[in-house]
This record gives sequence, structure tokens and C-alpha cells, in this order.
Amino acid sequence: MEANKIVNNVEQSQSNKKLKTLNSYTNKLVLLEVLAWILIILYMVPFYLMFINSFKTRREIFSNTTGLPEVWNYTNYIDAAGRMNMLSSFTNSMIITVGSVILLLLFSSMAAWVLVRDQTKKSKIIFYVFTSGMIVPFQAVMIPLVKWMGKIQLGPFKMLGTHYGLIFMYIGFGVSMSIFLYHGFIKGIPKEVEEAAIIDGCSKWKVYTKVVLPLLKPITVTVAVLQSIWVWNDFLLPFLTVNGTINTIPLSMNNFFGAFSRQWELAMAALIMSIIPIIIFYFFVQKQIVAGIVQGSIK
Repeated sequence: MEANKIVNNVEQSQSNKKLKTLNSYTNKLVLLEVLAWILIILYMVPFYLMFINSFKTRREIFSNTTGLPEVWNYTNYIDAAGRMNMLSSFTNSMIITVGSVILLLLFSSMAAWVLVRDQTKKSKIIFYVFTSGMIVPFQAVMIPLVKWMGKIQLGPFKMLGTHYGLIFMYIGFGVSMSIFLYHGFIKGIPKEVEEAAIIDGCSKWKVYTKVVLPLLKPITVTVAVLQSIWVWNDFLLPFLTVNGTINTIPLSMNNFFGAFSRQWELAMAALIMSIIPIIIFYFFVQKQIVAGIVQGSIK
């Protein structure tokens, strides 16, 4: 009888816990879910406005900004693509973005790995120098940058007005944050794994490529997405360094905003076309982003 009472008491306490969980869900989690949905809706409003206005005429955009278009005008996309020279702009943006991000991932991961494993004052100073670059605004260095980059020319190779020159500058400006993120993540990788690979006869390069680099996949995806969004959407640095010789998508979109007119219908269509590639890339790797940020912050 006493055993049955004990069992009944345990079952009753478990049922009470379930009721408390349900009540807490009703009182707190539902409110949080409602707030989350409100934030999602507010976040999606600009995308909604951008999408529906890309099918309207310019007059309809001002007379009926938030409503659906009376006639879905698909020619806006054709006209915008023609005005932007979309194929050339897309190709230039892809070359610059892919080249910059790949080299950033390679150099930043190698530099962070060495700085973590070399526990000396010199490596700490170098790390602090790299990370201090994140607090320097681009506007503070853009005029000296253009001045000095214009002086660098080795025969036909020059830094202004070229793909590789712009890629080189993106590496310089993006390496600070990339090393910072990699540095925090690599601290959580056991050093014994690398030592075991060295005992097995691996060189440092093989340790990096065969052991360390595969373990860096979550943070590598995170850095790749963050840097890709930055390089793909950047306007000011290409405007200062390659404008007139190479047209990226942001530079081409500037054609829709003149001194006396704004072609909003074409600009909206161009914006939709420009964000599609980066959104597709993000959806393919979104699961790795959160994992990389969380693991890098707790290790």
C-alpha cells in the first residue's frame, strides 16, 4: 500500500509539472511567439513594398504605395536589366565577391590558427592590431586609400580600376572581423588533434588542410555569408576605385537616381534581381551560420 501511495504521489507530481509547463506556455511563450510574429511581419514589410512596387508604374507607386498593382507590369524587369547591363554587372559582382571571400577565408583562417597556437606576446599584439581595424571607419581612410592605391602601378598592373585591385582592398578591410571570428572558434579545437597528426607524419600545411580546416566548417560558412553580403552590396568602395571602368550591381543601380529624377519602378525591379543570388546562398547555408556563431562565442 505504501509503495502504491509513493507511485501515485510521483505520478501526481509529474502531472502537476506538466500542468505548470502548459500554464507557463500559455502565459509567457504565447506572448513571445506573438511578439516574434510581429517582428517578422515588420521585417518583411520592406521586402513586400519593394516586390509589389517593382511591378507598378511610377505614378502608381506614389498614388498607391502599399496596395497591389492594378496591372502587373513585368516590363520593369526587362527595362531595368537593360539599363543596368545586367549580365556584365552580375559577372563583375560575382568575380569580385567570390574572389574576395575565398581569399579572405583562406588568409584569415590561416592567420587566426597561427595566432592561437603561437602563445607569445608578439602573436597577441598582432591579433590586437588586426582586431583594432574593426573600429576604424572606412570614411576616415577612403581619401588616403584612393591616393596611395593610385600610386601603385607595376607595368600593366594597377590597383585602381581593376578586379584584382578591388579584391585586394576588400581583403584588407575584411580581414579584421574574419580573424576575430576564426580566433574565437579555433580556441575550442583541442591541440592534441593536431599533435597526433604531426606524429603521424603530417606537415603543417597538411595539418591545416586535412585536420584544422574541416573542423572550421561552421565558422567558415558564417564568415563567408557575412563577407559575401558586405562585398555584394557595397557601393562606396567600388564607386571610389573602379567607377567608370568596372560596373558592379550597386554601381549600375545608381543609374536610376539622377539629379532631377528618380526611376523608382526600375530601381525596385533592380533591387529584387540583385538580392536574389545572396538570398539563395543564405538559404543553402543558414543552418551553419547559427552553429558557427554560437560555437565561436562559447569556446
